[in-house]
Amino acid sequence: MAKPILKWAGGKRRLLAELLPKVPTRIRTYAEPFAGGAALFFALESDGSRTFERAILADQNDELVACYRAVKSHVKDLVLRLRDYPYDRDTFYRVRAEDTAGQSDVDRGARLVYLNRTCFNGLWRVNAAGKFNVPFGRYENPRIVDEEGLLLASAALARVDIVHADFAEVTRDLGARDFVYFDPPYVPRSKTASFTAYAPGGFGPKDQERLARELGALRDRGACAMLSNADTDGMRELYQGFAVHSVRAPRAINSNAKKRGEVSELVVTNWGPL
Repeated sequence: MAKPILKWAGGKRRLLAELLPKVPTRIRTYAEPFAGGAALFFALESDGSRTFERAILADQNDELVACYRAVKSHVKDLVLRLRDYPYDRDTFYRVRAEDTAGQSDVDRGARLVYLNRTCFNGLWRVNAAGKFNVPFGRYENPRIVDEEGLLLASAALARVDIVHADFAEVTRDLGARDFVYFDPPYVPRSKTASFTAYAPGGFGPKDQERLARELGALRDRGACAMLSNADTDGMRELYQGFAVHSVRAPRAINSNAKKRGEVSELVVTNWGPL
């Protein structure tokens, strides 16, 4: 069974029991405009009870999109490239400093997988200039090359459109019998909460408001849409008029181990009782 190939902050593997029952059984187009680790997609692709004719995975993180394209179309080359990477501090910082402009999808994908498997806490974070800036991790023997997992992911991605695009571009033509899962960067839970950017430019309050409007627009066009975000007063107010469900979600990534544990998150659907 295909599974996420990356450890991704906010990944939904541990929330699948809450999310899967809400996904329609038969879908024309399945779309994830904020793919991240794509846990829900991989779970659905491995679940024989749900079918979709077409799938779209998109993200604003161009490195992530290049990685998925490489896994889809050049997985054997990607595996060979990953075997070139030793696990040591000097290699890590040399690879981290690389300029990926002009690199192939295979080189960019292998770099992302390597950094993801060897950086501190498996966290992907970029600075204001869009450069990956997570430090070297300390592991006994990280599994840099998971050939079987990459081959299974490649098979799952074989009929998927993988695009670098804003969420509104992905959903523009969707309507009846289509399903969208939005998993955007979460709003900070407090004014003092640290912010982590996954792509240059971030995702601010105006973007959150745009996303809420898109949820309504999809409802008007007959498409089912589901969204995850932090359980805050602001988010509850923003999604008044939609079905809002509170779920307990494990927080596995935090620089402070004492702050890891369960938190409340919202799952919003544009159908169902309010």
